[in-house]
Amino acid sequence: MEELKNKDALTDVKSMNLEELTEYVKTLGEKAFRAKQMYQWMHVKHVDSFDEMTNLSASFREKLKAECRLISLKKEEVQISKLDGTRKYLFVLEDGNVIESVLMKYKHGNSVCISSQVGCRMGCRFCASTLDGLVRGLRPAEMIDQIYQIGKDIGERISNVVVMGTGEPMDNFDNLLRFIELLTDENGLNISQRNLTVSTCGIVPKMKELADKKLQITLALSLHASNQQKRLELMPVANKYEIHDVVDACKYYFEKTGRRVTFEYSLVGGVNDTDEDVNELVQLLKGMNCHLNLIPVNPIKERDFVQPDTRIITGFKNKLEKSGMNVTVRREMGRDIDGACGQLRKKFMDTTNDAM
Repeated sequence: MEELKNKDALTDVKSMNLEELTEYVKTLGEKAFRAKQMYQWMHVKHVDSFDEMTNLSASFREKLKAECRLISLKKEEVQISKLDGTRKYLFVLEDGNVIESVLMKYKHGNSVCISSQVGCRMGCRFCASTLDGLVRGLRPAEMIDQIYQIGKDIGERISNVVVMGTGEPMDNFDNLLRFIELLTDENGLNISQRNLTVSTCGIVPKMKELADKKLQITLALSLHASNQQKRLELMPVANKYEIHDVVDACKYYFEKTGRRVTFEYSLVGGVNDTDEDVNELVQLLKGMNCHLNLIPVNPIKERDFVQPDTRIITGFKNKLEKSGMNVTVRREMGRDIDGACGQLRKKFMDTTNDAM
């Protein structure tokens, strides 16, 4: 524990933007251009230690080791799908907590889904991420290093990023904004904002605050219900933010950014897959420039939710399309591994606890 306390007292240079890093380097008595060199080592070459920053003097590197921390995630486990090559990563953080990320390979490029928190406090009924509650939010460096470590592992560029893993990004808002800044910085990975999607279960004030930033990222709302009563049964956040208020926040996001909102809808057999749900969804989202992504629910052993059969899923999609909605059914990736949010982390924690 003493070592962890000491690390917390050190300066997290990887979470700084270039301007902040430049000012910080000057306080250490170094020339400003050293910050650009450090920034490239961290965000272009993705080194894991200060010793690898070979164009910095030995004395400066020693000073950095004494004053700073260079956050680097440790790869604990990788599961690779035999079906489609999807990779599920389990990473260990400096404090011993574990998080997970997913690499999905598409024809258009490599997409990584990252976690934004250790655990989650939102309590969505069909999600394994939330079963043990929230531990803490991730630092910007811990969020972006998931992408760096996966890129290094496969030796290929990551072209798309989705913040849709464990955690509620809007519940870690300031760190999310800094992560976006680092990810899209032309001095770093330089991923286009348009290639970034951020998911939320519907924290209305933060959705509006994000809209006011006028970024060009895609906002994805976890809707999962066609009316307020069903949303209450599936998502405790609905106790605080009524479904129409959440949809209005999505409309506000489109007004401010011009970016089409994606609605995520987990199809749960016998719960939200009826003709009545189709009609209510059409009314709820009528007139919106949006995309509805149907997700056959990924069953977890702690809950008794099941997928609808294929005929019902197809019928649900077709009826929505006939009403003029833009709809897709998400292709299931990594079904033969612990592909759903939180499953691999949960299994690891259960195994670790059993061994103690």
